[in-house]
Amino acid sequence: MTTTAFITHRDCWLHDMGTFHPECPDRLAAINDRLIAAGLDMYLSFYDAPLATEEQIVRVHPANYLEELNASVPDHGIRHLDPDTAMSPGTMKAALRSAGAGVLATDLVLKGEIENAFCAVRPPGHHAERGKAMGFCFLNNVAIAARHALEAHGLERVAIVDFDVHHGNGTEDAFRDDPRVLMVSIFQHPFYPYSGADCTAPNMVNVPVPAGTRGDAFRTIVAERWMPALREHKPQMVFISAGFDAHYEDDMGSVGLVESDYVWVTRQVKAVAEECGHKNIVSILEGGYSLSSLARSVVAHVKELADL
Repeated sequence: MTTTAFITHRDCWLHDMGTFHPECPDRLAAINDRLIAAGLDMYLSFYDAPLATEEQIVRVHPANYLEELNASVPDHGIRHLDPDTAMSPGTMKAALRSAGAGVLATDLVLKGEIENAFCAVRPPGHHAERGKAMGFCFLNNVAIAARHALEAHGLERVAIVDFDVHHGNGTEDAFRDDPRVLMVSIFQHPFYPYSGADCTAPNMVNVPVPAGTRGDAFRTIVAERWMPALREHKPQMVFISAGFDAHYEDDMGSVGLVESDYVWVTRQVKAVAEECGHKNIVSILEGGYSLSSLARSVVAHVKELADL
């Protein structure tokens, strides 16, 4: 059997925040093109993302928030929810597929049909708080997937690894002080969304880093801060908020990671899962806005997941 599922859907291309918005459909096109050019498509199992159900979503977001989002979808054009975050007619369909991808990935992994999965989806999710869309995000994809593992599959402990250049404030909002969920993250600080650095919740291992941080410092943080916490938590499943905007080519931030850093951290996550007696990993795309470095980094990350 193939090791890794690749989950996406053409509906994720329908969300469009305008010609010059960095969170654009071309992100998924670049990933697809690079995946095929690298010959990876022969080694992956491809799945279409389903639409997340209301039952799955309301484990994280209140029903009235979902109603507000649905009511905000424009019939045509673009409607801004904040200066960075806007809806087009296809936004909710894309958002529901993105959340559904993480749920399907969780099901596939926990049923033993595959070892791990990567969800190539947009809009991203880790800035979406329980009742607030922000930072290009509407539904918190990784939080919905993690809650699905806990509530639908009965897991007792999961972990979320977030290496996006921005702090996953929405994921923290969903799980702060929930002992079942350990979140480990690194993010540029001070930087959008200007949160995370002063969190005292015992299940949040937030490591703010200054602009200019490079791979050697990143690897030290992972080895000395993340890994001991993950080993102590003993997660039965690991979720990755896979943002690739900390790449040195990405103008969205000022952190200087490269593909080999993403390969290395993926290898560490796989190692800690295996130490906990499983290979259960679900990775969900977050940021990454330089199309070339995004595509190269995703392919490197997926190759490592797939043992290639």
